[in-house]
Amino acid sequence: MKLYKAGQVPPQPHMYFVYGDGGTGKTTLFKQFKGHKILFSFDLSTNVLRNDKDTDVMLLERKDAPNIQNIVMSQVSGALNTGSYKAIALDNMSALQNLVLENIDNAAKDNRQNWQKLQLWFRQLGTMLRESNVDVYATAHQVDNGTSGLTSKGRYAADMNEKTFNAFTSMFDFVGRIYKQDGQRWINCDPEAGNHGKNRIDDRTQFKADELLTPKQEKENE
Repeated sequence: MKLYKAGQVPPQPHMYFVYGDGGTGKTTLFKQFKGHKILFSFDLSTNVLRNDKDTDVMLLERKDAPNIQNIVMSQVSGALNTGSYKAIALDNMSALQNLVLENIDNAAKDNRQNWQKLQLWFRQLGTMLRESNVDVYATAHQVDNGTSGLTSKGRYAADMNEKTFNAFTSMFDFVGRIYKQDGQRWINCDPEAGNHGKNRIDDRTQFKADELLTPKQEKENE
């Protein structure tokens, strides 16, 4: 562990996790991040970045699947260690979780132990990203829980095992759901709405998607 004296804790880049239906623009949001950046694609949806001159893309191949944990840790660590990237994206965590779980299931018979290993691996990945000193952006599909067991509040969550999701996003500053309404894209990060959400960057709970990286104080000063 590293000790920082009182008042000497350094500022950290932000970590954003956005989930939503396909076609809502999750991958496109990464274009908002400034500078040279890299996106790791686990669901192969990279068409929106084809002409982006600032973004390198690391694309999953079929042969990677049996060794996906080691490959992801190695490639993400290698990209961060170059020091040439201002931001990194992992797109899509739902797809990555399924690949990792398949490997863990094939390696052990104890189902409870398998889920624990899954959660531990994602926590280790999240910790490495938190220590990277670059902006981090991650995406996931959403699951619609319907009205079962819910009040009049929200009903959506990231399409991940809940404990694995918590282990991974515990270090993230922002978790929100992207959706389309009346032809516009919105992000909701209000936990009181009943969906998974949090915002430790400012006090916004809902805003237009193209304002993701515009903190409330900056927006008010414009």
